[in-house]
Amino acid sequence: MKNIYVFLACLLLIACQNNAQPQDPIPTHESFTIESKILTETRTINVWTPPNYKSSSDSLAVLYMPDGGIKEDFPHIANTLAELIASKRIKPVILVGIENTVRRRDLSSPTEVEEDKKIAPVIGGAEKFREFIASELFKEVNQRYRTKTEKGIIGESLAGLFIVETLFNHPELFDFYIAMDPSLWWNNQHLVKNVKTNLAQFPASPKRFWFAGSNAKDIAKHTKELAKILTEVNPTNLKWTYSNEPKEKHHTIYRATKEKALVWALGN
Repeated sequence: MKNIYVFLACLLLIACQNNAQPQDPIPTHESFTIESKILTETRTINVWTPPNYKSSSDSLAVLYMPDGGIKEDFPHIANTLAELIASKRIKPVILVGIENTVRRRDLSSPTEVEEDKKIAPVIGGAEKFREFIASELFKEVNQRYRTKTEKGIIGESLAGLFIVETLFNHPELFDFYIAMDPSLWWNNQHLVKNVKTNLAQFPASPKRFWFAGSNAKDIAKHTKELAKILTEVNPTNLKWTYSNEPKEKHHTIYRATKEKALVWALGN
């Protein structure tokens, strides 16, 4: 019996190691806090600028990211940007990471599905979080850094849902949108079901949208459906591409696709 427990423990350890994310070196960056009146809490913001930012006078586009904490996705996205900029595959850009406090609250919209409501004690705060970004964060970043008007947003999973929702409900906020494995199942696929209606009201200013789907069964069918609808509608003011990634899992797709997504959105 003891040998069985040891064997099961080894299997669990291997599984955890397989699902563990790499420990990324933390790049040189700046951090500041915002006392948000909208969210009624203090938010930590992490900012990475390209190596030559301080020695130049150029203004740069800004890439915003939820899940932007130092112990979240900020380090690996910043390091990837540095590599792509150094190799001249993309233009220089400023990265602004928004560190989480209550992630599932901020990145989810209200839902009528009871199973959805079980994912966290508090959900449905996406609109307030979006207002914080638009009304407080943009202003603070523009005051602190040399920025162009061009800005984009990147994220995965529930952050991907937030990004797709922003694209179709508030497209004026960003110029380009990158979403890996967006949780489009949320609220009975409400976003996908209303895409055609939202596209009919889309602004005339051009937008760019890159999204990807892994082999996750609860996500892949909806990302494919979204791609199908976009193909049928063929909106003239939305440049988009869908990257179908059946060999990737939900926990691998962000790192597996980030380079090609960034090159597509920011390539020279």
